[in-house]
Amino acid sequence: MKSSELPESSAGLVKGGAIAPAQSRCSPVLTPLAYFLGRRLVVPAYFGPITITGQHHVPTVGPVILAPTHRARWDSILLPYATGRAVTGRDLRFMVTADEVKGLQGWFIRRLGGFAVNVRRPTVASLRHGIELLLEGEMLVIYPEGGIRREDKIHGLKPGLARLAVQAEAARTGLGVQVLPVDLYYGAAYPGWRSSAQINIGAPLAVQTYLQGEDSPEALKAGAAQLTKDLKTCLESLVTARQASAAAQPFVLS
Repeated sequence: MKSSELPESSAGLVKGGAIAPAQSRCSPVLTPLAYFLGRRLVVPAYFGPITITGQHHVPTVGPVILAPTHRARWDSILLPYATGRAVTGRDLRFMVTADEVKGLQGWFIRRLGGFAVNVRRPTVASLRHGIELLLEGEMLVIYPEGGIRREDKIHGLKPGLARLAVQAEAARTGLGVQVLPVDLYYGAAYPGWRSSAQINIGAPLAVQTYLQGEDSPEALKAGAAQLTKDLKTCLESLVTARQASAAAQPFVLS
């Protein structure tokens, strides 16, 4: 994507002229191997029962942002398990914090489609790379709460996800970016061996409805704010529904 393809309201992403692009790729060798091992070996061997709902909401084509709760480092393994190539034929691209792409772990993350963003000072290159991936029709994972939160409730959402989504939608008419809320839950705050896990995928939010045919800075700002608000409401609904379902289960003495 050239700078000229961004709307005028995206000036903040390209201000200052030429910018070194962020780098990410899915290794043609390592990525399929990682997906296979994760699905067939790591997840079944480590976890107990895994419940997945709402998989029909995940599209097999087109730009998507998965917006999951962030409860443990296992999240980035369970998300591909529930929505990745074995289910949709797609590889996930992760926006991760800069601290996570250091050393050996960082070497793997960068070759499995992940790219870093400094959540305290996000660079233009990393933000623009996220838009580029959406323009290419990729499935992007962004944790809207930021870091890991152990409590079983929704915390305040960071505004970056919604801003990225509306910027991408405004950059190309009819792009059709969708944002999917995802509730990740484990049987323990720190999931151990044989812990249970639940992955609940909500109905998508169509980003184009938040632009209302306008791409002025004011319209994009307002659209992003409303999208953030609606996403938080959707995540809260998923959590509440799961908690209510668990509370309704009969208690059985072991």
